[in-house]
Amino acid sequence: MLAAARDRFAADGYERATIRAIAREAGIDPSMVMRYYGNKAGLFAAASEIEVHAPDLSHVPREEAGARLVRHFLERWEGDEVLTGMLRVGATNEAGAERMRGVFAEQIRPVLTAVCPVPEEAPKRAALIASQILGMALCRYILHLPPAVALSHDEVIAWLAPTIQRYLTAEQP
Repeated sequence: MLAAARDRFAADGYERATIRAIAREAGIDPSMVMRYYGNKAGLFAAASEIEVHAPDLSHVPREEAGARLVRHFLERWEGDEVLTGMLRVGATNEAGAERMRGVFAEQIRPVLTAVCPVPEEAPKRAALIASQILGMALCRYILHLPPAVALSHDEVIAWLAPTIQRYLTAEQP
């Protein structure tokens, strides 16, 4: 049921995905969805559980942290359609956006706070990093912009890592 929900939410977005279509894809009666999840919002919350497995950057040589983070997220985006679906839904639906904010606050910001030279700046720096990583994900995996899709992993890392590194470790401008 959750796999069918992930597929429908990713393909159709939150608004257009229906309980009936999800149930049909899962081969179950729609009442089962309601029984276990209550409503579409409950199903969406369960289907959008994301574990980004952010790397522990506190044990990475400082000058390699940006590249390590970019490489990690490239591998995650390409290995997990849930992330792509969540980005698509998060851009168009408040429940999806709230879920993305939760992932950011619970899983990503703490990792970045551990390596930030000024802990009070960590949320700001994390937002800047997210803008770069989510921007590339949007261009590469949702919009399929040919130049972004054509870049190899090494090229994406070479272009993005210096900017991410600066956001992680540079002194405040």
